[in-house]
Amino acid sequence: MGQKTDQKQPDKILVGTASWSDPGFVERWYPKGMAAGERLRWYAQHFEMVEVNSTFYSVPEPRLVERWRATTPDNFIFDVKLHQLLSRHSAEAKLLPPELQRQAQIDAHGKVKLTPKLEEALIGLFLRSMSILRDGRKLGVLLLQLSPAFSPRKDRLEELERLIDMLRDYRLAIEFRNRNWVVGPQLRSTIDFLKQRRVIFVNVDAPPAEHFTIFPSDLNEITNPQRAYLRLHGRNADAYLKGKTVAARFNYNYSKDEIVEIAERTRKLAANADEVHVVFNNNNLDYAPRAATRLRAALGQTIVLPPRAQTAELF
Repeated sequence: MGQKTDQKQPDKILVGTASWSDPGFVERWYPKGMAAGERLRWYAQHFEMVEVNSTFYSVPEPRLVERWRATTPDNFIFDVKLHQLLSRHSAEAKLLPPELQRQAQIDAHGKVKLTPKLEEALIGLFLRSMSILRDGRKLGVLLLQLSPAFSPRKDRLEELERLIDMLRDYRLAIEFRNRNWVVGPQLRSTIDFLKQRRVIFVNVDAPPAEHFTIFPSDLNEITNPQRAYLRLHGRNADAYLKGKTVAARFNYNYSKDEIVEIAERTRKLAANADEVHVVFNNNNLDYAPRAATRLRAALGQTIVLPPRAQTAELF
């Protein structure tokens, strides 16, 4: 029976990257001269899922989401990051859909106030676009990447109740970016809160540092048995804390031994969840797609090598 489980594990582990259009991907991974509109189709030849990052900054128009759906194979999955305002990040009104900009309340710093009315309206527009992926059976999870400012010292998990309820018909995953949510006795309170609401806890691979914005990498929590989630941020603490851009913060190239270690961690998650999503967020140069390809190979999955890729590059 154990052998059968091992054979099934690669089928329920989906590996991809956080976005498909980072500048480093375009420069180093995609074929030279490939048109922007062809990149997702090409990406989907190599991976079965992607985490959409652009939705953190703006609500996508339905016609754009329809192109995503039409461009990808039937079994392709999109995990979609929720808008930054829903994640308790500060946001300017210009990042809201035009129809919401006029009704937004602005604070003294020029940032939008997240009122219950605005939250409901923003979620409504977001789900209008997401329904296209859902109807096509291509929507995986909605990812709420909380601000590091959301802290147990001044906030309560119950503040998320309303949002969780509005998304109750969707698979919601939450990535905490404040370490204090999982330190000491707070860990069990956090995990129990998510379990009771069937919200997916996002496990991470992060630098080995104890800064409050860096999450520990020794957690392998499954709060909804349907899905386990693992995001890989690289292990460069100095870059993570001091980097001024996304590429600088997550500038890390996983080694062969580290990929083997991640593969084992992924298999353990897969033993207790129906499906595991593994997302490489080390988005400097082409590090993420290369690492994702090496992980798929380590898991025994069928891979398609990008042009000019050599076996030495993978292992």
